Amino acid sequence: MALKSLLLRPPGATMTPQPPVLLLFLLLVSTQPCSFALDFLFNSFNSTNPGVDLIQDARVDSSVIRLTNDSNQYSLGRAFYPTRINMRSSPSQNGTASSTLSSFSTSFVFSILPQIASSPGFGLCFVLSNWTNPPGALASQYFGLFTNATVPVQAPLLAVEFDTGQNPEFNDPNRNHIGIDLNNIESAMTEDAGYYNSSGGFVPVSIGNGQNIHAWIDFDGVDLVINVTVAPVGIPRPSLPTLTFKDPVIANYVSADMFVGFSASKTQWVEAQRILAWSFSDRGVAKDINVTNLPVFSLPSSSSSLSGGAIAGIVIGCVAFLILFGFGFYWFWRQNKLKDEEEDDIEDWELEYWPHRFSYEELTQATNGFSNDQLLGSGGFGKVYKGTLPSNKTEIAVKCVNHDSKQGLREFMAEISSIGRLQHKNLVQLRGWCRKSNELLLVYDYMPNGSLDRYIFTSSRNRSNKLLNWQQRRQILADVAEGLNYLHNGWDQVVVHRDIKSSNILLDSDMRGRLGDFGLAKLYSHNEVPSTTRVVGTLGYLAPELATMAVATSASDVYSFGVVILEVACGRRPIEMGKEEEDDRLLIDVVRDFYAKGKVVEAADERIKGEYGAEEMEMVLKLGLACCHPDPQRRPSMREVVALFVGEDLEVAPAEFLGALAAGGDAIGAGGVVAQT
Repeated sequence: MALKSLLLRPPGATMTPQPPVLLLFLLLVSTQPCSFALDFLFNSFNSTNPGVDLIQDARVDSSVIRLTNDSNQYSLGRAFYPTRINMRSSPSQNGTASSTLSSFSTSFVFSILPQIASSPGFGLCFVLSNWTNPPGALASQYFGLFTNATVPVQAPLLAVEFDTGQNPEFNDPNRNHIGIDLNNIESAMTEDAGYYNSSGGFVPVSIGNGQNIHAWIDFDGVDLVINVTVAPVGIPRPSLPTLTFKDPVIANYVSADMFVGFSASKTQWVEAQRILAWSFSDRGVAKDINVTNLPVFSLPSSSSSLSGGAIAGIVIGCVAFLILFGFGFYWFWRQNKLKDEEEDDIEDWELEYWPHRFSYEELTQATNGFSNDQLLGSGGFGKVYKGTLPSNKTEIAVKCVNHDSKQGLREFMAEISSIGRLQHKNLVQLRGWCRKSNELLLVYDYMPNGSLDRYIFTSSRNRSNKLLNWQQRRQILADVAEGLNYLHNGWDQVVVHRDIKSSNILLDSDMRGRLGDFGLAKLYSHNEVPSTTRVVGTLGYLAPELATMAVATSASDVYSFGVVILEVACGRRPIEMGKEEEDDRLLIDVVRDFYAKGKVVEAADERIKGEYGAEEMEMVLKLGLACCHPDPQRRPSMREVVALFVGEDLEVAPAEFLGALAAGGDAIGAGGVVAQT
C-alpha cells in the first residue's frame, strides 16, 4: 500500500512519511513459519550426549540404546529425536491448507535378545506420534504406546512393529512378523519377517534371536505408501520390500508435526531391545549406516575347555576330598536325608513347565514364615498368604496347594503352568512357583483391594469397605467379561475356569476387575469335546447341567458369570438365608419373578438407586438371566457378552444375541432355572 500511494501521489502533493517498502517485505517474510530439513545419522550413541530424548527406562548402554530395564518387572522405554518432523507440506498460495503429506526415508539397526528363547516376546516398534508420552499407554504391554485393543489411543499415531510374540487376541500371525499399527495395537497389515533375494525367493529372518537386523522404512506422502524392508546386517538392501502398505487412510493418522523414534515394553520376561544405529532424512534417501563395527549380542554360553585355574581347583578339590573323605561321606548322606524330609530336588519334568522357580526359603522370608498375620484367606485348595519379595520389595500372594501324589502334582503342574503363560490385563498374573515335597506354592500378583464380594454385600466382615457405585460395578463386570472371553476364545486352547464367583474376582489398585484363582481350571483344544470329570465349583454358581453330565464347558462358565452379574446388580448372594421366609430363595428365582411381572428393574440393589438408567439396568439383569438359561445351547457366548458391555451404547447388542434373549424369555419366565446341586 505504501508503494501504491507513492506512485499515485498527485504532483505537488505533500508526501506523508511511509515505512521503507523493503523493510515491510523483510518483516512480512520473517513472520512466516519456516520448515527445515531433518537429516541425521547416528552410527552409535554417546551416553553423555546421545542426540535423542530418552524416556522412562530407555538409556545408552555401551554405545547402543537399551529401551527397557531387565531388573524391572514392568518396564517401558522410548527414544525420540528431539525435533519434530514436518509431515504436511506448506499452505498453498491461496492460503488453504494442503492435504499432501511429506515423505521421509529412514534406516536403523536393532537387536532383540530374549533371556529365554521359549518365553513370550514383545519386540519393538518405530513410531510417529503427536506426543513423546502417548496418553493412556500401558507400562508393561503393547510396545508402551497403546491402551488395549478395545480402546484405541485417541491421538495421531502410526507405528511399524517388529513383533517377537504371538497374541491371538490381536490376530498376530506368528512370533516373528512386521506390522503397520494405526492408533491400535491390532495391526492393519502384517507380513512374516524376512527378505526377497535377487531371484525373488523369500528368505525368512528371525528378528528375536539377538542378531543385528537392518531395517529400511520409506514413507511416500504423495501416494500414501509405506514400504518396510528387513535383512540381517551384512546383506545388501533387497530390491523388493518385505511389506508394502498403500491406503489413503494413512492420512488420518498423521498430523502436521510429529515426533519420530522408537518404543518398547516388557513384563517379567526379560527381552533386551536395542537400537544400534539410526539414519533419517525427510529430503531424500537416508544416509548409509556404517555396519562394520557394530557390536553383536548373544546370551553367555559355557566354555567347553577348562582354564588353568579351573584345573588347579579340581586338583586341590580332589586332594581335599581324599583327606576329608569321612566327613564328606557323612555330609553327603545328611544332605540327602534333609532333602527327602524338607525339600525335593528340581526334577527334569519340572524344568519343562516354568521359566521361574522361587526358592522355598525366599517365599518363607517373604511371608514371615507363613505367619497367620499374613493369611489372606483359605479354601478347599489351600491357604493364601500375602508376601513381599526381599529382592525387590514386590508384593505377592502365595497360594499353597497340596497333592496326594507326585504323579497327581505333575499333572496339575503341567496344566497350571500352561495357564501361567496367559497374559491379559483382566487376569491375575501368575508369576512363578515353588515345590516342597508334594506341596505346590503358586505365586501371583498381589491385588491390594481384595475380592469383589467385599464391596457389594453388607456384613460385619466387610463393614469397613465402601460399597461400589453402579459405574464401578458395571466396569468390573466388563473387565471380567473381557478376561473370560480371552480364556474361551483368545488363546490356542480353551480354558474353562470352573469356579467363577465374586470372591474369585480381585480388584487392583485402580478398582479394576481381574479374574483369579485358576486352581480348578481345565484346558481343551478348540472344537474338542470335554471329557467327563468330577463336579467342582461353588454351590449357587454351578450350572444345572453339571448335576447330570459332570462336564465343565465354556457354557457352564457363562452360567457362573451370569450369577455374578445378578449378584453385582442386585447386591445379594446367590443363596441367602433371610430373616423372613420370603427371603429364603435363590437369587435367580427372585430376579426371574420380577422379570415375569415385567418389573425386572425392581430387583436392583436399593443402595445404588438413582445411579443408573432404568433401561441400562434392565438390560444388565436380562443379560444375567440369559447367561443363566437352563439350556447351555441358548446361553450367549462371552464374545456376545463383551460386545454388549464394551459397546458404545448398552442397548445396542448383536442381532443374534437379542434373538437368543427373546427366544429364551419364556423359559426364563416359566421357572426354567433350577436350583444348584
